[in-house]
Parts: sequence; structure tokens; C-alpha cells
Amino acid sequence: MIAVALALGACSSMSNLLDRGSSTSTQAASASGDAIAPDLDAADKTEPVGPLYNKGLEQMQSGEYRTAAKTFSEVERQHPYSAWATKAQLMQAYAQYQRNAYDEAINAAQRFITLHPGHKDASYAYYLIALSNYEQIMDVRRDQTKTQKALASLEEVSRRYPGTPYAQDAQAKATLARDHLAGKEMEIGRYYLKKGSYLAGINRFKRVITEYQNTSHTPEALYRLTEGYLALGVRSEAQTAAAVLGYNYPNSQWYKDAYALLQNDGILPAENKQSWISRAVSSVNPF
Repeated sequence: MIAVALALGACSSMSNLLDRGSSTSTQAASASGDAIAPDLDAADKTEPVGPLYNKGLEQMQSGEYRTAAKTFSEVERQHPYSAWATKAQLMQAYAQYQRNAYDEAINAAQRFITLHPGHKDASYAYYLIALSNYEQIMDVRRDQTKTQKALASLEEVSRRYPGTPYAQDAQAKATLARDHLAGKEMEIGRYYLKKGSYLAGINRFKRVITEYQNTSHTPEALYRLTEGYLALGVRSEAQTAAAVLGYNYPNSQWYKDAYALLQNDGILPAENKQSWISRAVSSVNPF
């Protein structure tokens, strides 16, 4: 899990579900990763719905997330047509999230959405899916499938519920997810440059520029394009990459390095307006 992964903040929908205002900032317990098995011993028992639901809340507040998930499952099983059963479905997802059982949390939240697509708390279910994907983002040296899923689900929250606190937080996390994906492209691109596979490296840096240009990796990507094109002898594109880098990030070390690199080859930054680099990066603003 990447270091930038953030803990779940307080949200009004979950406060409504908790009814007694439990905090969502409780530290998550370690997950075993296994699904919650039904309580077969209680199969023939029926408890009043209020006390049963409240027992789940108390278990949540005590950090007994696995037990709470099982209790909320019992609310749904014993009282399937009550309003409490609907709340308990989402609380199962939340309990699974809190115990770091992210796949189970996603499955539970998705089931809630399928059963109650127009429910007022569907927005929180989508948000919980996005958070669960986000928490599984791996180091850039690992496969980034989880990051791509996280970005897609975060963007879905922003698209479905614009202007909400969920959308605001999702947008912030989506920025970090894009930066992570750009970082993966940079890592692969640097590897190719080091191996002398300049065109393969350029294609990776091009992707950073065209798909993730508003990330922290853009200045280095422009420098690496300068480096790669110069190594291939495509001097015009190298000059353009350096010129665009200087225009957008004039005080960065990457521009100073690109300028020195060109100067050593007897040329200076010069932008070709017809270059794909010039067209792609025209909207970038310096940090």
C-alpha cells in the first residue's frame, strides 16, 4: 500500500447509519482476507432488530469489525424486509473496509448498489468502493491494475456526485492515483533509456505527457524526451522538448539539465510549434 493512502474521514451518510455518531477515524484492524461466514448456530434464532443492530454498532465502536460484519449480516438475515436490513447491508461494507478486507468491502457495497440503486446512501457505497480500491494501490515497481481500478472508481464518484464532499475527496485521491500511474511510466521509460532502447523509452514519456501531464512527473518526462530524442539524433524534437520545459518550468533543475545537454551538443532550446510535444503541453502551467 502506498504511503499516500489516506484514512477514511468522517462522513454524514455513515453518521446517519451509525445513528449514535461513531467516528470513522478509528484505526483499522488487520484483515485476514477471508470472507465472513454466516452464523449457523443462530440460524433458528430471531432477535429484536433494534438491539441486534445496536450490538453491531457497539462492536464497530469497539474495533471488533469482523464480529460487527457478522452481526449486521444477521440483521439482514433475520429482518430482511426492514429498513434496518438496508442499513445493515451498507454497514457490512463499512465494517469490511475498517478491517482492511477491501475486496469484501467492494463486494458488499456493490451488492447494496445493485439492490438499492436509487437509495440516498448509494453515493456513499460508490465512495466506499473507490476508497477500497484506492487503499490497494501498490508501489510503482508492482503491477498497477489496482491503481487503474482505483482511478476509474474515483472518477466515477466525481462524475456521479459532483459538488459533494465525496467528489471533492475523490478528485484529490484521483490526482494522487494519476501521479502514481505516471510514476510507473517514468520508471519503465528510464529503464528503456538505460538499456539504449530510446524509442521505447520515448513512448513511455510521451504517455506521461499526453495522459498524465498535470502530474509532478511532467518536468522530468520533458527532460527525458530531450535526452531520448538527442540520443536518436532527432535534434528538432529534443530542442522542442527542452523549450517547452523551459517555458513551463523555467526554474526547475530539469530545465537546467536539458539546457546543458543541448548546449553540449552545440544547440539550444527551440520550439517547433508543429511538434506533438508543443501541442500536447501547451496547457501545462508551471508549479
